[in-house]
Amino acid sequence: MKILAAEQIRALDKYTIEHEPITSIDLMERAAAKFTEAIMEVTSAADSTSLFCGMGNNGGDGLAVARMLLNAGYKAVQVYVVEHSQNGSADFNLNLERLKNLTQVNIIQSEADIPKIGKQEIVIDAIFGSGLSRPVEGIAAAVINTINSSGALVYSVDVPSGLYCDKLNEPTDAIIEATYTYTFHAPKFTFLLASNSKWVSGFEVLDIGLSNNYVPDDEVKYGYIDDAFVSGIFKKRDKFSHKGTYGHALISAGSYGKIGASVLAVAAALKSGAGLVSAHIPKCGYDIMQTANPEAMVIADEAENELTGLTDSPKFSAIGIGPGIGQSDKVADFFESVMRHNPRPMVIDADALNIISNFHYLRDLIYPGSILTPHPGEFKRLMGAWADDLTKIQKQIDFSTQHKVVIVLKGANTSISTPDGKVYFNSTGNPGMAKGGSGDVLTGIITSLLAQGYTSEQAAIIGVFIHGRAGDIAAEVLGQTGMTARDIIQFLPEAFAAFE
Repeated sequence: MKILAAEQIRALDKYTIEHEPITSIDLMERAAAKFTEAIMEVTSAADSTSLFCGMGNNGGDGLAVARMLLNAGYKAVQVYVVEHSQNGSADFNLNLERLKNLTQVNIIQSEADIPKIGKQEIVIDAIFGSGLSRPVEGIAAAVINTINSSGALVYSVDVPSGLYCDKLNEPTDAIIEATYTYTFHAPKFTFLLASNSKWVSGFEVLDIGLSNNYVPDDEVKYGYIDDAFVSGIFKKRDKFSHKGTYGHALISAGSYGKIGASVLAVAAALKSGAGLVSAHIPKCGYDIMQTANPEAMVIADEAENELTGLTDSPKFSAIGIGPGIGQSDKVADFFESVMRHNPRPMVIDADALNIISNFHYLRDLIYPGSILTPHPGEFKRLMGAWADDLTKIQKQIDFSTQHKVVIVLKGANTSISTPDGKVYFNSTGNPGMAKGGSGDVLTGIITSLLAQGYTSEQAAIIGVFIHGRAGDIAAEVLGQTGMTARDIIQFLPEAFAAFE
């Protein structure tokens, strides 16, 4: 799914109106109907519901929603128009006239007109939409601040009012703190930034039937990974395939006291479809690995407690390296040797990333197409601190394009940057996955997919999505607090099965 800029969204609306064809007011009606359908699933006709509408097309959406709720039997509906402008848009004015036949419309011109909002009320925010380009001021800001201080549940139409779609707000800007946002066509870029979580607690994308044939004049740099995206690149298994068809993945991981990292990564690789999986671990982990993962083959290092050497690395289809290996001089030498003698993309995680941060010359040894999977702390050590989320993403893009690698920057809405400068945001996952070992599981999944012949970009995209989906299933069954990384592994088959 493409994430469009505000200007591209307006162009898409225009294209749809011209080529479907459909009138702008009927397209607004379609969007309002989708929002109304969604809001009726989480509210009831008995709820006291207040709609706050601006005077542009977002306000027109809100007026149409109010009419539809009233027609659906919602009795306690109050409608307020925030008069932040002298004139409303044409479609706003038309929906205002339609609504006046059903209920009173209250005009807010001054702070004295702002109603008291109870904690038990439902608030629908339709003051400003995706076209906002400057901070909200005046009476509109006062209304937003009143809504935020009410403690009521707030549902935003398309965008929390006051939030920009393509750039960062200032912390002091007046922005609706939405309980939930129902957005049209695709998520807005700023919904996916951690710094905006205060205003975008959660969102759902509503398909309002905008044209699939529209081609933006400007490049679309951002994408959103959903089921349709993964279905388009997932490979079905052939009836006459065998274990050799699906590659041989090697997980090189673990050290004394951290053998668990290798156990988790190997288990995840086994559950992710590779035909063969080998584990390269220190001698101290041999019995543990053979017991925990009997399906895997084990290559015991000559050293007892850490990794110091690996022979025959070219025979493997893909290598995942780094979880729990430590950062001693011997391990750093071993990692450098692997990089020099394995001329193919590999998955680099955890301590391997920290070693690259410690020895900058190793960046030049990263083979093009490799997949780096840092969490924010590892990324900061690799690239330095950033001032804000936009700077962080730009650093990610710069590293990917300069070194021709894929970077998986882990977190909520994990971002995946590619050598051509694109960034994909993930739609799956939950806070229950914020546990030790979850990253090791991801390394195993991506390494397994890379071994099966997926491109680096595909392996990262599918791996991140499936990792999050398995985590979501685990959270649904077990709850977020008590789930562990092993539970993510348990539900990997179910996550994959949806695409088979």
